[in-house]
Amino acid sequence: MPAYRRERPNADEFASFYSGYLQQVPDGDVVEALIGGAEIAAALLHDVPEEVASKAYAPGKWTLKEVVQHLADAERIFAYRALRIARGDATELPGWDENAYAPASGAKERSLESLLDELESVRESTVTLFEGLPEEAWTRTGRANGQKVSVRALAWITAGHLLHHLEIIQERYLV
Repeated sequence: MPAYRRERPNADEFASFYSGYLQQVPDGDVVEALIGGAEIAAALLHDVPEEVASKAYAPGKWTLKEVVQHLADAERIFAYRALRIARGDATELPGWDENAYAPASGAKERSLESLLDELESVRESTVTLFEGLPEEAWTRTGRANGQKVSVRALAWITAGHLLHHLEIIQERYLV
């Protein structure tokens, strides 16, 4: 396990909004944390009944299916940003509105199993991306949504974002 994958990003490598996500990630190799997060998600969500997955925990909140779709969507966006920055692309990357994505995703009409399959596939792709990056790519920085971000920070943000939402799922959906 390369040492550079164990180094947490410095506070100047990401927008402060993401601090909570990074705190979710245990010390160690961030790629191993990405793999571990996928295993936790599969174990937690594998046997959730469709009727539970189709409900929101409160009015105006996403259904569990929409949360799972959000996880896949966000991961794709974080990985895309990491790829562009890792390859030296200096183009500023736009933000995105996750609240606009949810109703357009069609997640409510899909089975939870199909959404979990998609999330697993996306996570496998993310792991492969980060595993294949050369060491010098991890500290490259770019701009996304008007904020500076490093490839290393995007790896940790990606790992922490899933863990953050899994905690919410346990507390609010699977009580």
